Amino acid sequence: MPALSSTMTQGKIVSWEKAPGDKIEKGETVVVVESDKADMDVESFYSGYLATILVQAGEEAPVGNAIAYIAETEAEIEAAIKKANQSQVSTSTSTPQKENVKPEVAPVTVSTPTEIPTPKTSSRIVVSPRAKKLAKELKVDLSNITGTGPNGRIIAEDVEKTAGKPPKVAPIPVITKVVSTTPVPSIPVNNLAGETVPFNTLQQAVIRNMMASLTVPTFQVSYTITTDALDNLYRKIKSKGVTMTALLAKAVAVTLQKHPVVYSSFTEGGIKYNEGINIAVAVAMPDGGLITPVIKNADKIDIYSLARNWQDLVNRARAKQLQPDEYSTGTFTLSNLGMFGVNDFTAILPPGQGSILAIGGVRPTVVANGHGLFGVKNQMTVNITCDHRIIYGADAAGFLQDLAKLIENDVHSLTL
Repeated sequence: MPALSSTMTQGKIVSWEKAPGDKIEKGETVVVVESDKADMDVESFYSGYLATILVQAGEEAPVGNAIAYIAETEAEIEAAIKKANQSQVSTSTSTPQKENVKPEVAPVTVSTPTEIPTPKTSSRIVVSPRAKKLAKELKVDLSNITGTGPNGRIIAEDVEKTAGKPPKVAPIPVITKVVSTTPVPSIPVNNLAGETVPFNTLQQAVIRNMMASLTVPTFQVSYTITTDALDNLYRKIKSKGVTMTALLAKAVAVTLQKHPVVYSSFTEGGIKYNEGINIAVAVAMPDGGLITPVIKNADKIDIYSLARNWQDLVNRARAKQLQPDEYSTGTFTLSNLGMFGVNDFTAILPPGQGSILAIGGVRPTVVANGHGLFGVKNQMTVNITCDHRIIYGADAAGFLQDLAKLIENDVHSLTL
């Protein structure tokens, strides 16, 4: 699966943290906006009063468009509302006008992720929109809660626990009579049958990147790797928090040290040899789409630190809390569908990268050794997709050959 671009053209309003008429301090969070890959807090650059909201929660707006107006004083709220109405009328009639914006009436606009202030280390409470809504319903003081989410973020479960709300436990069925010993398969219910569900922001970003990939000439090379040694190592270190994905990312990063062209990038001026081996790994999101968190300098950190970093990235990715440089700086991408039982597949090249490696599942295979004797070994198929403008077949084959040698003969060196 491909990596995603950080370019953002639309922003979706997740929630408004202030209501019209509320006082706002400079630097205070006013609204939460969903970018391509994360929910970002948008802070006010002005102090004043939220006069009017132009784009409601759940709606989208192009980057740079006004989504609300802030008045400097309460007396100027009415003027700000009139100005907002005039602006909307002007937009709907498509009549270009020059607006003489008074300093005391400031618009709140949708910004790209790079323009949104990064979270500061302060006493400000970091809380998810769902948890904030739940806290109001249950009348819970958020200042008394210690968040258990990523980076101390307060999540809905924290609010429920503080309110003494018992966790939802499935009722224990009481069996009074066995009617039949034949299992009856459950039929999944499609509650969306006949409906057209709009693409969310992340899915729209995936679509744009897939279309961009069609302009790149690519080729694929596959290779079968025996994984007995890899499986044995994994069984020894998985209790220390190392996943198979983390182990494969480390093996790929170490192999890439010998093949700089494989993690290079195409530019109009020539081949760009990237400084760092930053491994991006595709992660499916619960509400649709995918994101590629990046393990930076994966070849230089030990396997246990890499595994911890990777788990933190995954947790924050699914909570939509990654910063842009944590999902847009990959120089080589992995897509692992082996855990789903997929034998092999071909991945689409991410824009801006030279290669992506698709990893299939491990399966027992009957093989013959050099003496003509047959045995069963665990094997997996990997398939690399490359940009043929900068990488050639021999480059890809050499990389896969060295990756196989490492996994089959020297995989324990990854723990040193």
